[in-house]
Amino acid sequence: MFTAAVSRINARVLFPSRGYLRVVALSLLSLSASMSRGADPIIKHFPEAANSGCMKCHAGIELIRDPNSPMMRQIMDRGRLLGDSAGCIVCHGGDPKETKDKTIAHGGAHATDFYPAPGSPWINQHTCGQCHQKHVDVQWTSLMMTEAGKIQGVCWAFGSLTGYQHRWANYAVKNPSDPKARLGTDIYRDYMRRLKQIEPDVFVDAHEPLPEALRFDELHRLKEDPTLAAFTYIRQECQRCHHAVKGRQKRGDFRGIGCSSCHTPYSNEGFYEGGDPTINREATGHMLVHTIQGTRDAKVTVHETTYSGIPVETCTTCHDRGKRIGVSFQGLMETPYHSPYAADGGPQPALHTKHYIAMEQDIHYQKGMTCQDCHTSNDVHSDGFLAAANLASVQIECADCHGTPDRYPWELPLGFMDEFAMKPASGSARGVATRQLDHTHQGTIYDARDGYLLTARGNPYENVVRDGDEVIVHTAAGKDLRIKTLKQLFAEKKVSQEGTVAMGGVAKHLDRMECYACHSSWTPQCYGCHVKVDFSQKHKCPECLESLKGFDWVAAGRKHEEKDHRADRGEEGYDTIIPGKVTEQRSYLRWEEPMLGINGEGRVTPLAPGCQPSVTIIGEDGEPILVNHIYKVDPGLERSEEGQLSIDMSPTQPHTTTKQARSCESCHASKKALGLGIDGTRPWNEEHVVDLETADKQILPKQYQPQMEAIENLDHDWSRIVDEQGNQVATVGHHFQLSRAFTREEQLHISREGTCLACHKELPNQSLATSFLHHVAKYTGQLPKTNIEHDQLVHKVVLMSAWLQLGIVALIPMLAIGGAIYHRRRIRPLFEGDREGST
Repeated sequence: MFTAAVSRINARVLFPSRGYLRVVALSLLSLSASMSRGADPIIKHFPEAANSGCMKCHAGIELIRDPNSPMMRQIMDRGRLLGDSAGCIVCHGGDPKETKDKTIAHGGAHATDFYPAPGSPWINQHTCGQCHQKHVDVQWTSLMMTEAGKIQGVCWAFGSLTGYQHRWANYAVKNPSDPKARLGTDIYRDYMRRLKQIEPDVFVDAHEPLPEALRFDELHRLKEDPTLAAFTYIRQECQRCHHAVKGRQKRGDFRGIGCSSCHTPYSNEGFYEGGDPTINREATGHMLVHTIQGTRDAKVTVHETTYSGIPVETCTTCHDRGKRIGVSFQGLMETPYHSPYAADGGPQPALHTKHYIAMEQDIHYQKGMTCQDCHTSNDVHSDGFLAAANLASVQIECADCHGTPDRYPWELPLGFMDEFAMKPASGSARGVATRQLDHTHQGTIYDARDGYLLTARGNPYENVVRDGDEVIVHTAAGKDLRIKTLKQLFAEKKVSQEGTVAMGGVAKHLDRMECYACHSSWTPQCYGCHVKVDFSQKHKCPECLESLKGFDWVAAGRKHEEKDHRADRGEEGYDTIIPGKVTEQRSYLRWEEPMLGINGEGRVTPLAPGCQPSVTIIGEDGEPILVNHIYKVDPGLERSEEGQLSIDMSPTQPHTTTKQARSCESCHASKKALGLGIDGTRPWNEEHVVDLETADKQILPKQYQPQMEAIENLDHDWSRIVDEQGNQVATVGHHFQLSRAFTREEQLHISREGTCLACHKELPNQSLATSFLHHVAKYTGQLPKTNIEHDQLVHKVVLMSAWLQLGIVALIPMLAIGGAIYHRRRIRPLFEGDREGST
């Protein structure tokens, strides 16, 4: 596999130049030693590594793993068998005996015999797969590889091109023929089989490859079918994060490819700060240090700091668009403004090409937890079978660790909060597991204590264990968080009054709602996505400054599949250019009090704008084909005979969890929470002109232009998904059957608007009784002046009313009985007198 040869390797490799001289390399090594303090070089712990030809240039490079770790020992042992005392050849290939010619050292029988990016999915069966074969096998069914849900979402926005079907993915892929190939327990496999029967359009058997975007010689087709622009939009904007490419090289977006996307640290600035003198420290796009990050045992040293686990910012490299859960988890919310100013007086630097304001961070983030502490191996790597949307691939629920007020996590049935039905799961207690899954044994193994907790779908958590009645969460960063379950907190009366009422007093809250429906303090709400795809070409539009084009990320991934490009470190220099330039704008942003609806699991959940595009398409001649156009989905979809507007409000887990839940009023006295929208905007489907005008709104100048053009079809605000009669007016999710807005019946059940009027319409003098009590309270100083005093008064009134009504109810039978006794006593003497008279 790793045989050396003299053929010329592809130019896109780790180093930007050729012909490094040994003396120059050694001088650079001495320089780097003075520049960098941190992780030990490999030769410090393995002196024999100096005999490897690789070390003649790379002697300062960091250990890929801790020198005493089983993984490092295996690498070194295998390296010796392959003739490389430094072990580099195990992952990188090449010729470790060559010390003078880099082309030979980095060569092989063909380009794929040297791997500058060993984690690349196009070659990692030869590298990572030597030890982690199961993870490599399932990578192509991972949602991070297929991105099928994202593709279906854009197609939905352009008129439901595939309906509810998740037909396309970045690459053709299908499920294994053997159902036992699914990674997980037998219980989990059976559970997933049932889910597939419920949602066959999401748990699919295969994906077809995403269709090609229009070529330069096909742009004339747009006038007949503008929806073809969807594939340009998808390929240029939406697919740059999938694992088969290295992705966009912008601040905050630097990462590896394949396994290295997550398991190799990259800083937001993209600079290398390790000890290898051959890596350009002034060029971006390089790993931070040459060390693998993963579970708790995988220690990474950067300068003088050692950490473990995968930092949240690694995940946020991709999870900063769409639902924006990565940045939200960290407490970052997009803003169109560049404030506050930087230290040099310039604008706030762009991160992921955006700017942010600081918001409240998720409580798990505040406690030092990272994404991997909740999300399991199957969640991120895949279980080997296709799941085309986030909700389908994620197997965890809040109650898995926290339980409910009356049941510990291990007392809950499987499927609790993951029902995909309109009633809570039932059945026997799920219990705990005594061992982890086989394919997770290569990570950190924690003491099971009283058992590993099970996910809602029946797989053991790798890091969460039961200890008596408590739960211990072992974080990858090194913390052992001991948490009390809800049942314990209720027993110890450590839950607030609001929490006691919400979770203990109102059973339907836990039966029908996601925990995060209340415990998400905010969510990013980007209303109105104004997408323009401009296909203007210079030869067809002489007044255009240039022909517009962009990079096709799916085509770039498929170029990696070619033999000569499988080992490429990235996509620099790829010719995967397609016509069209995509720009995006929005109508407005909000974060407070997310609206609510029903998700695919049948539970009440926060909603946030999904894909809400108003599409503008410019043809190759520079002339508009569509302007501010909102497509409609096919008739019959989304509870509409005519077809809903395809502006979607997506069920979401915001990842902004707080201990203090949102107030009762924020749901029960809020039109927005019910899906009725945000008041205050004028009609979007009308043109708005701002200029000199008469009192009756007649525009005075003849030369004027609209300030805001009309948006076709949009006869309600972006934030409204349902009307007061319960008619849905936009789509709510487009993956699962149960996702929807509230019905009229549910609106009436939830809404408590006007509650204040129920009392105050009688105050202060609408009736004799209330007038008397009001004036007594007023002149004795007992009128409530604070919310607490008001609550106490209402509480007293409720109790008094309840006891009075109960007393009346109790008094009625007592009066009846008393009356009967009195009647009998009164009648009896009369009967006795009659008997005496007759005698």
